[in-house]
Amino acid sequence: MPTGRPVFNTQLLVLDKELGLCPSGVAGELCVAGEGVGAGYINDPELTAMKFVPSPFPEISSERIYKTNDLVRYLPDGNIEFLGRIDHQIKLRGFRIELGEIEAVLGKQPGIRDAAVIVREDAPGNKRLAAYIVPKQELIPIKELRSYLMNELPDYMVPSAFITLEALPLTPNGKIDRRALPVPEQRRPDLEEAFVAPRTPT
Repeated sequence: MPTGRPVFNTQLLVLDKELGLCPSGVAGELCVAGEGVGAGYINDPELTAMKFVPSPFPEISSERIYKTNDLVRYLPDGNIEFLGRIDHQIKLRGFRIELGEIEAVLGKQPGIRDAAVIVREDAPGNKRLAAYIVPKQELIPIKELRSYLMNELPDYMVPSAFITLEALPLTPNGKIDRRALPVPEQRRPDLEEAFVAPRTPT
């Protein structure tokens, strides 16, 4: 969803996790610089320190930048495209994963209208990623979706379960109700073709 360009006296930066500038077309966090950046949150110094950080670019017009937690990218025409939120960070098998990054990649698939990704632990000690898909028209084969994600993301960010829904459940204020997402089947379709049975005692 295009969101336009910065207003007067404001700079919008698309930064990676190390606060480096992302090239055009590459997703990163939207950060705001310029005269419009506030002083912080009232009576919340911890959140202020987390969201209002020193600017890594001395040439811009503010000493601090505001981290919005919005996942965006610059389009070739100079406009900014909103891709999702990145405040759903989880840790799975030693890897830090931004669920919003997976959702953004799924959202670029032409056949998908909506997508949500969560980490589930339906069996104690067995955490896995589950993707919930709302197709635009025809159902998308799971094999095709998995292959698409394998080309776009590291393998540890590819969900092990894909669930097709008619619509994502929403809260009264219009956000995705992640607690209402259904439990996926326990079978592992991602292993059906990749698994090779042991062929020697070793």
